Amino acid sequence: MLGVGRFACGNLTGDDGSDHRSEALEIGAIIVLRTVCPQPTLWESLLPPEALVMAPELVAVDRLLDDPRFFEPFRGWFDPDFGRPSIPMETFLRLMFLKYRYRLGFGTLCAEVSDSLSWLRFCRIPLGQRAPHPSRLMKITKRIGPSTIEELNVALVGKAVEAGVVDVSWLRADATVVPADIKYPTDSGMLTKGCASLARLVGRIRDVGVASRTVFDDPTEAARRHAHRVASKLRKRTAEAKGEVLAVTGELADLAESVVAQAKRVLKNAKRVEDRPVRRLRSMLADLEHLIDAVEQIIAQTRLRLAGVMPESKTRRVSLFDGDARPIRKGSLAKPTQFGYTGQVTDNPDGIVLDYELEAGIPPDGPRLGPAIERIIAAVGATPDAVTADRGYGLASVDTQLEDLGVDLVAIPRKGQPGTARRDAQSEDRFVELVKWRTGSEGRIATLKRQHGWERARNRGLEGARIWCGWGVLSHNLVKIAGLTH
Repeated sequence: MLGVGRFACGNLTGDDGSDHRSEALEIGAIIVLRTVCPQPTLWESLLPPEALVMAPELVAVDRLLDDPRFFEPFRGWFDPDFGRPSIPMETFLRLMFLKYRYRLGFGTLCAEVSDSLSWLRFCRIPLGQRAPHPSRLMKITKRIGPSTIEELNVALVGKAVEAGVVDVSWLRADATVVPADIKYPTDSGMLTKGCASLARLVGRIRDVGVASRTVFDDPTEAARRHAHRVASKLRKRTAEAKGEVLAVTGELADLAESVVAQAKRVLKNAKRVEDRPVRRLRSMLADLEHLIDAVEQIIAQTRLRLAGVMPESKTRRVSLFDGDARPIRKGSLAKPTQFGYTGQVTDNPDGIVLDYELEAGIPPDGPRLGPAIERIIAAVGATPDAVTADRGYGLASVDTQLEDLGVDLVAIPRKGQPGTARRDAQSEDRFVELVKWRTGSEGRIATLKRQHGWERARNRGLEGARIWCGWGVLSHNLVKIAGLTH
C-alpha cells in the first residue's frame, strides 16, 4: 500500500504522468508498507536557498530513484493489513545508496544523515526528524534478501534502457574473489574460538535458568594456553617445532571434543524445558546446535590434517560462523589463497554492470557466461554484437552457446595451445581489439571493491554475501546511470 504524500525534493507526479497524491488519498487509514514520506514541515520553507543545495551526484541519483517501479519489489515482503508502518521505501533506498556509496556502517550512516541537511533532504526525511534507527534498516535488509535487490537492479537497468543510455554492442565478463569477513583460518585458531564461543553461549543459556545443574567446565583459559603454546613453537621455525605444534594441536582437538560432549548434554537438557516458549531461548538453543555442528566439523578437519591428509577445498570449513566461505586460489600473487566466494561481473562500454552473480567455492568460469548473457538479453531486450572474456572462459562449448544466442563475435582466447585456424582467428584486428578492451574489466572490479564494498562481504553466509554485493552493484549503477541520463 502506498503512503501519503511525497517529500519536497521530489514531486507527486511519476515519470508516467500518474498522480501519486490522488492514489495516496484513496488509501485507508492503516498503512503497513509506506513507499513515500509525509509532506514537508514548515521548517523547510524557512530555510535559506543555500541550505537547500545538494551535491550534483545526489541530485541526479534522487531524480533517477524518483520512480514508483522501485517500490514494487518490496510489496511481497509486507502484509497489506497487519503490522506497524515501515520506513518509507524511498527513504530506505536512498539510505542504502549512501551506505554503500560512502562505505558507512548502519550506525554511522544514521548519525551522519541526522546531522546533515543535504542528506536529510536527499533521503526525503522531514526537517526536525531523525534518521530511522539502524536496527530497522538491518531488519528490512535481512528480510528482503538478495532476490529483491536483484529485482531493483533489473528495474534500474530497465529504466536506463528506456532512457536510451544502455549500450550492449560489446560486453565483457570477468570473475573475481569476494573475501568473506573472516580472519586467516588455522586449525588451532578455529578450535580455540570454538571452545570460547561454546562456553559463552552455554553461559547465556544458563543465565535464563535452563540446564543450570548440567556439568559444563569453561574451557576458555585452557584453550587459549594451547593456542599460545602453538604460537611460541611456530616462532622457532624448525622441523622439531613443527612436530610439537602438531602435538599441541592434537591436544586442543581433544579439549574441543570434551567441550562439545558437555555442550551436547546442556542442549539435551535445555530442550526438555517445554514450559518456557521464550523466543530468545529458542534462538539460543538453535545457535548452540549450529555451533556444535561447526566445531565438530572443524575437529574432523583437524584430525585429517594431523593424519597428513588435506581436506577437500570444496567442503573445507574456514570459519566458525560463515559456513559457506571456502578457500579460493585465483592466481593472485599478492594473495595466493583467499577465503570467501567467487563473483562474476558483466559490464558494457559505459561501465554499467548489466549482470552479476556470486557462488560458493570455485565454480568453473565457462558455464557461467552463457546464462549471464541470456539474463542480459532478457533484461535489455537486445542481443550484444560481441562478447569477450579472459582465457578462463576459453572453451569451444562457450563459443557455441553464445553464437546460438545471436552473438556475432565471441572474442575469448582458447585454453592451451590453439591450432593454426584458431591462431589466425585470434589474430584478427577486431578480435585483438576486443581482447584489449576486456582488460578494463579488471578496473571495473577494482572500482566495485574500492568504492562499493566488494573488497569484503561483511554479511555472513552466501545469502548475506549476495545481499552485500547486490547493494554494491546497485549503488555503482546508480552513479553510472545518473551520470549518463543527467
